[in-house]
Amino acid sequence: MAAKDLSYLLNPKSVAIIGASDDATRIGGKPIYYMLKQGYRGEIFPVNPKRETVQGIKAYAKIEDLPQTPDMAIVAVPGAAVLETVEALAKKGTGGAILFSAGFAEIGSEGAKLQDQVVAAARQTGMRLLGPNSLGMVNPNINFYGSFATGLELGFPEPGHVGIVSQSGAYGAHLMTVAVAAGIGLSAMVMTGNEADLTLGDMVNMMVDDPATHVIALYSEGVREADHLVEALQRARAKRKPVVIMKVGQSALGQTAAMSHTASIAGDDRVFEAVMQELGVIRAQTTEQMLDIARLATRGIYPAQNSLGVLTVSGGAGVIISDAAAAAGLPMPAMPQAAQKRLLDLLPFASPINPVDTTAQLLNDMSLVRAFTDSLVQDGGYPSILGFVTYTATAQSTAERLRPELKAIAQKYPDRLFVLSALGPTEKLRGYEEDGFTVFEDPSRAVAAIAAMGRYGQAFDRPASEPAPSVGEVKLPTENPSEAHAKTLLAAAGIAVAPEQVCTSADQAVASAASIGEPVVLKIVSPDILHKTEIGGVLLDIQGEQAIRQGYDTLIERARQAAPQARIEGVLVAKQLQGGVQCILGIHRDPVFGPMAVFGLGGIFVEILDDVVLRRCPFGKDVALEMIKSIKAAPLLLGARGQPKADLDALATMLSRLSAFASAAGPRLESIDLNPVFVLPEGQGAWAADAVITLKD
Repeated sequence: MAAKDLSYLLNPKSVAIIGASDDATRIGGKPIYYMLKQGYRGEIFPVNPKRETVQGIKAYAKIEDLPQTPDMAIVAVPGAAVLETVEALAKKGTGGAILFSAGFAEIGSEGAKLQDQVVAAARQTGMRLLGPNSLGMVNPNINFYGSFATGLELGFPEPGHVGIVSQSGAYGAHLMTVAVAAGIGLSAMVMTGNEADLTLGDMVNMMVDDPATHVIALYSEGVREADHLVEALQRARAKRKPVVIMKVGQSALGQTAAMSHTASIAGDDRVFEAVMQELGVIRAQTTEQMLDIARLATRGIYPAQNSLGVLTVSGGAGVIISDAAAAAGLPMPAMPQAAQKRLLDLLPFASPINPVDTTAQLLNDMSLVRAFTDSLVQDGGYPSILGFVTYTATAQSTAERLRPELKAIAQKYPDRLFVLSALGPTEKLRGYEEDGFTVFEDPSRAVAAIAAMGRYGQAFDRPASEPAPSVGEVKLPTENPSEAHAKTLLAAAGIAVAPEQVCTSADQAVASAASIGEPVVLKIVSPDILHKTEIGGVLLDIQGEQAIRQGYDTLIERARQAAPQARIEGVLVAKQLQGGVQCILGIHRDPVFGPMAVFGLGGIFVEILDDVVLRRCPFGKDVALEMIKSIKAAPLLLGARGQPKADLDALATMLSRLSAFASAAGPRLESIDLNPVFVLPEGQGAWAADAVITLKD
């Protein structure tokens, strides 16, 4: 079902509560209590066979008795009764249901079987399900509180523009409670539970299409239907709706906990990080950081060429901010010399470089605020301005003089991202928010959020990538191919390999070496011996007829001794490549996101330095070039210290074609390892000297 068809779930005009309770403290009573208290704008239909009224509202004995078909139903019955309840709702024509009930896939195979039956019943009529094991859905704009979250007793969210989706119910309710305390207005709060039907991707799609949602915040323990989530995040970026995600399960212990909690596949964390970077999603490590980013993102200012100008009343704070900016990769270029001179003319003992420090003189002359900040914008040209004003923002002796000066600057430059680090009572700080500033207590938190806005801007402005190359149909063999066979498959896809030939006799090896050109490399060829070096199955720098004959015989004998059951196809005679830079190109099939391309320096460096980059397949040559240039060791390929520049065009072509091959090969492809790939000087090409393809049984 298309994402646009899910809008009724967030904006139901009527809701039935199955298992409705007259007790507002019970799971089946809380949603009714919350909606009555806040003034839900739709109709509420409690279903309870034992009561004529529930919390003052007419109740109905069974679903069939409802006077109309509800847009949404809340199911708060024991797990064993969920199937018949969903069948009755589907027969009634209900559009969607939130399943509070637990005892399904999260408890094991029997629960998973029951969960599948519930989904099948709903799909017969197209009814959509949130859950089971869900804490529900909230829309403050219409006061729809389809949730039993106890945290709502501490305060209800104000309508706003941040939509939150959480796979965890309890932690999602925690996020909502923290957001309420921080004064963050919400457009929606959704807790997906087991995701038997509606997934994280569905809910992102729903919020992309929701006009009230400007920013999307996600808490994830694992990903179901990865292609669907990727598509939703791509749509969010296309509509310039920033997404921030808190993804847990980075550690082995965390992945185990996530699996037992949500019945999801947590996946490899490095892969997840790479995919989020590709899609322009910012990853937060803490709840505080996620909500900081979401709150600042509601300003809608995302400077792609971001840099930070700082106004401070404290030199120490200026150092803290500078350190935080360096850690976040946020540039803080110095003010122009002419501007520095003008600022010193105004205040001879100021520090005019950046941070610009007015010192405590600000207390005596508040006009310095406007003059110095105006210079940061006009002369410095910084898209983002952070003012460290601490308690002067709200202190009785300074607040009434400071606020008008700052407000005038914010009104003069509405395109700039103005942020304050300030302390004081919430109601006084809210005044600065109304004037166009986002206020943080901690300046380091402010810097991290500002840096995130620049990363959003870069993602939103990123041009469309080149299409992946076409490699035609890829027909994999029935079992793991030998090196020679693997290279034949790759060569058909346009991946350059070193000149070579498989020989079945010493005479053939001598003739092949003569045609290829010596020296040559000799390798044993067997689909059953993947790690040839471990049995001495590779001989380097072989030249001369006698050495070639002896090498051929040696390899055959070593293979028979080390792996007597292995199938021996012969000996590979290959051109020995010299010079250039050795790289590794590979494919790893991630269980969540599918084939991922890996690039880094080859040989021993890939394991020692761990300097690799990953990217979801397939992609074009422009993306491949970005990958190549992104590793720390890229200067070795770019001609560092007088070395010749490597043939990056040939290398990028190989990498993009490898990604297309992996995508076309289908799910039986487990991995590809091209190591080493010799990247010769510019114009001389890149050549795979070894290839291992691993397939699923």
